[in-house]
Amino acid sequence: MPLKQIELPPAVARRFVDDLRAYFAEPNAIKREEIAARQLHALKKHYRGKLRLFDVKEMFEQMRDHS
Repeated sequence: MPLKQIELPPAVARRFVDDLRAYFAEPNAIKREEIAARQLHALKKHYRGKLRLFDVKEMFEQMRDHS
């Protein structure tokens, strides 16, 4: 999990929240993986540190109740 905050443009942040909601609404595990992978790719454009698929899923879990 990244230690420093990721500064995202508003459109990217909105897409993150949309994908967060879609991730938890999706019953198919493979499609959930695709959603998380899409966000990993988008977040890597704005974060220079190490970021893995596991990190994105962990962010989704931590933000689940805040969306």
